[in-house]
Amino acid sequence: MKAAHYPGLPGPTPVAAPSAGGRGVAFPCAALMLLALLLTGCGKEQVRPTRPAGATQRHWPQVIPADPDAANAVLMRAIGLVGTPYTYGGNTPQSGFDCSGLVAYVYRDMLDLRLPRTSRELAGIQGPRIAPEKLAAADLVFFGSKGSVSHVGIYVGEGRFVHAPSTGGTVRLDYLDGPYWRDHYSGAKRVLN
Repeated sequence: MKAAHYPGLPGPTPVAAPSAGGRGVAFPCAALMLLALLLTGCGKEQVRPTRPAGATQRHWPQVIPADPDAANAVLMRAIGLVGTPYTYGGNTPQSGFDCSGLVAYVYRDMLDLRLPRTSRELAGIQGPRIAPEKLAAADLVFFGSKGSVSHVGIYVGEGRFVHAPSTGGTVRLDYLDGPYWRDHYSGAKRVLN
């Protein structure tokens, strides 16, 4: 068994992943947030994370994606995979996901867009670097240390991102301003132009 990406980070108890709600269905950003709230009411606690101890409270501006329909398709699929088990090297809902496998699967499944397979390769793709206050839904967010990228997730809005964090955990939503993620944030890339 491969060691956890992030030792010491507990993963939530795995639950069945909610349905993605259909392929290519577009929802406004406000509707997406409503969907997350509704899923939380249905017992899917990982869909609406609690703010971790030590997290900073900051305002995250809402930036409209260049292609809202494509961004919403990506978000609906990514949020629909919350609860899927983490598997090192995994890249399907059946096998589980690691961080870059999740990103590659969501973009391929929803937009037929083929992305590189590792977080380091994803960080190197052509596209503008995005400041945290300019993040839009479906941007890729990267984490690492000492100039090296070791983790990637999909930004969903309001300072939250979907990712597959570690062995023994599941795909989940976390806050960018949580202590670990804030301290290891290394940038973002916009895939949808």
